[in-house]
This record gives sequence, C-alpha cells and structure tokens, in this order.
Amino acid sequence: MITDTKPPQATPEEEQLFLGGVREFVDSYLLPNTRHWEHDRLPDDIFAECAKRGLLSMTVPKAAGGSGMSCVAYTEACRLLAQGDPALSMNVAAINALCLRHLNELTTPDQREKYLTRAMQGEIELAWGLTEPEAGSDARRVRTMARPIEGSPGYFHLNGDKMFITNGGRAHLIIIIARVNEKELSAFLLETDQPGFRLGERIPTIGVRASWTSQFTLKDAVAWHTPCTFEQAIGFLHQGRLGIAAMALGIAEKAHELAVKYSMQREQFNRRLCDMQSVQNMIADSETEIQAARLLVRNGAEKFDRGEDVVKDASMAKLYASETSNRVTNRALQIHGGRGMTFEYLVEKLWRDAKLTEIGEGCSEIQRLVIAKQVCK
Repeated sequence: MITDTKPPQATPEEEQLFLGGVREFVDSYLLPNTRHWEHDRLPDDIFAECAKRGLLSMTVPKAAGGSGMSCVAYTEACRLLAQGDPALSMNVAAINALCLRHLNELTTPDQREKYLTRAMQGEIELAWGLTEPEAGSDARRVRTMARPIEGSPGYFHLNGDKMFITNGGRAHLIIIIARVNEKELSAFLLETDQPGFRLGERIPTIGVRASWTSQFTLKDAVAWHTPCTFEQAIGFLHQGRLGIAAMALGIAEKAHELAVKYSMQREQFNRRLCDMQSVQNMIADSETEIQAARLLVRNGAEKFDRGEDVVKDASMAKLYASETSNRVTNRALQIHGGRGMTFEYLVEKLWRDAKLTEIGEGCSEIQRLVIAKQVCK
C-alpha cells in the first residue's frame, strides 16, 4: 500500500528547535569522538541517541508517529551531522530516505506495525540492500532471486549476494531489492537473525570508516514481500541524493572553516597564509563553490517540499555538492601543507570522507546521465 507522500510537516518553530538540538549533538558528542570512531565503528548506542533527538523519524509523518520534518530540515540535519561525523550523516540520510520512507509508504499495515515504531526508536537498526558484486550503477543487473514459499503467502526465499551495504553489518532489518522473475524486481523485508543470512567480512574503506560497510550472502533466507514495484522502491533515491548532497556540503563547510582558521594563524615568509594571493584564491574559490552548492541543495529540498519533480534537481545538487566537497577538502589539505597529511589535523579525514559522496547514492557519471536525460526528454 502506498500512503500519502506529502505528509504533514512540523511547524517552523519545531524544526528550529530540532535543528538546534542537532547542532548541540554535533558539538558535544560527534566532534569529540569522530577520530576515535573511525578506528573502530560508530558506538552501539549511536542510533538510540539519534532517535532521542528525532533523527530517525524525520521522513515519517506525525500521524504515523514520526516527527514529520520537511525535506529542508532533513537536508539541514544531514549537513550539520556531516560537520561532526560524515559516517553518521551518511547512515542517517540513508535510513530516513530509503528505509523509513519505504517502511511507512510501501508496506502493509502489519509490516508497519511490526517494524516502524521500533525502527524510529532506534531499537531496530536498518539497512538498504541494493548493490551486488555485478550490480552497482546498473541497478537492474540485480541477480538476487526471490522465490515464493509454498503455504506462506507474502513470504519468499531469497538467494544471492549483496555488497557495499551501509550499516549492513549491524542491521537487524534490511530492505532487500531482489528479482521476482526475469523482468521484474521488488523489495523485501529481511530480518538478519536467521540461518539464511550469512554476514561476510566487514569491508574496510578509506573514508567514512566508522560506518559498518558489509557484504553478505542469502541462502534460502526468509523475507517478507512489500507490495511495491522496483520503480517505487528506487524512487526514494531522489530524496536520498539530496541527503548525500547535504552531507557533502557539511564536509566542505567544515574543511573550509578549518582551512581559513589555519591560514589566519600560520605564518610563512613573515606573512600569514591568508595574506598570500595563492591562498586567497583557494579560499575564494571554496567560499564561492560552497555557496553555490548550498543553493542547489536548498532548491532541491524546497521543490521536494512543494511536491514538485526533483529528479533533475536532486542529481544536480548531488553532483555539484559532492565534487565541490572533493575540491574544497583538497584545497584545505593543501593550505595545511605537510601538517594536513598527518592524523593530527582533521582535514585529512574530511578529505578521505568526501570521496564517498561522489560514489554513494549514484556516482557522478550516473548523475550526469540523469540530468542530461531530464534536459533532453
């Protein structure tokens, strides 16, 4: 069943209060711990802490027990979280846009009753399972097969392999995209606490390392079919791309802030770095590009809230913000010089984290294809 995709929004006052709490969370908890977490993983209680602050219910309407935040507030939250810990921002963006919206809009009443509230409370950790060893940008190459279980209406056995799944190593419930026949794909709810789910090794990554990116194998794993088409399930990617664009923006803002501060303190040749034209050029370019990315993200979020088509706008925001983030973090590291290459300074971590934003939720090449098709249709 598909419910209303334009849920009632929180009031502006509620959103400002919510975002104020996110800023406090970033300053008091995320920034002091982000270095430690990347050497291990996000702490076990992180999603419970997020739930307390309304970060796991942003895309769910109040009528369903969520906070009913606008897309503008959702992207702002992702941006702020990325300034503190990009790995958490990535997880929160995906959980809200891909998982919680699916649970609320594309499931049966029984499925929502079983999972939705507990997921918003952080009791059930979520993941979205699309990517496979041979199905990355080309999502229709998914080969995981779903076979109906005789005598159990609505339940299927899944067989296949998934990889590069964000939070897949700690999720209790994964929304799996699988093939129901040679032409059609759909989505299934799979609980990971079962013999048919075999978790592989954690995939180490150079950036957003605190997130548990995983691979797993499904061998007659039992899953509950959600009554939707592939197009409906994949449609949530557009809001997800706005979330990753906001994540990229937050990374760029933090790196730029650190670079400017460092350039005003560091002296060479009896001058501050910020007084040198070559450094000023880098600062000016970063400032300009960040502002442009900010406007693209805001425009996409506002159009989403008005119920307008955001396919092109989400891809433009994702494309530009992610590539801006990589340019800005590279400049920030350059301004820091040799110190930027050490673990003592946060810019090297932001530089590594930024790269994911050009790949996850559709790489830059795919975003350009989407934009061009929208322009030329």
